[in-house]
Amino acid sequence: MKKTIVTACSLFALLVSAPLAATAAEEVDVEEVVNKANLAAYYAGDDGKAEINMTITDSQGRERTREFIILRKDKEDGGQQFFYVYFKKPSDVSKMVFMVHKNVDKDDNRWMYLPALDLVKRIAASDKRTSFVGSNFMYEDVSGRNLSEDTRELVESNDTHYVIKNTPKKPEDVEFSSYTVQIDKKNFLPVKAVYLDKNGKEYRTVEATKVEDIDGIPTVVESKVTDLEAKSSTVSKFSNVEYNIGLKENVFTERYMTNDRKARDLANKTKK
Repeated sequence: MKKTIVTACSLFALLVSAPLAATAAEEVDVEEVVNKANLAAYYAGDDGKAEINMTITDSQGRERTREFIILRKDKEDGGQQFFYVYFKKPSDVSKMVFMVHKNVDKDDNRWMYLPALDLVKRIAASDKRTSFVGSNFMYEDVSGRNLSEDTRELVESNDTHYVIKNTPKKPEDVEFSSYTVQIDKKNFLPVKAVYLDKNGKEYRTVEATKVEDIDGIPTVVESKVTDLEAKSSTVSKFSNVEYNIGLKENVFTERYMTNDRKARDLANKTKK
């Protein structure tokens, strides 16, 4: 078995990636650390499945929920991946499907199936930093930020964590100026990301708030995103997490998005 799930489907795994520069203060192979974190966060097993209960809380304490199933299949560790998200509740999003073909050397391909219109909508690459179904997560959080989009530096290494600063190569394409990620030294899972706005002020955090061992794999089973400016947050709880369930590549297609029976069968698939 390979290492980790869509850490709990990385949906929302706190991202790290790409080559980093080692510091003179400590003999750390930063590239190795980042590669291990990337695999731990996004490439557990050959494939994976998780049920997600998402609670979105606004600044006045009002809550909305989303229930969905996320599936993920890898073509190769650290390489191309496929993600499939099937929404179950509430009624306004039921049967909606979101699909991602993740690429390593170009923009990811993203689609949303809207059952009320019986329409598959292509999501533009420029929209990847917009809200995912009204939550504080973004479309890009589902599959993770492309490894080639940031430069990195190790800013801290203590007894328990590496802290890595990520700076976008094209700052005009994103709303942040940089973000730091804490990586657990025990299992290389990213556990907290802090984003700074264009003025260097913290405005967004993403945290792995609960981690469990599933099939010998450290797995994020609860994560939280907080918008510090809007004073809103989204908590995702993962359940029935499974790895290596034998998903086929040909199911990550528009054909499965638009056929509700196939979509439900796929979403209900479990390990044999």
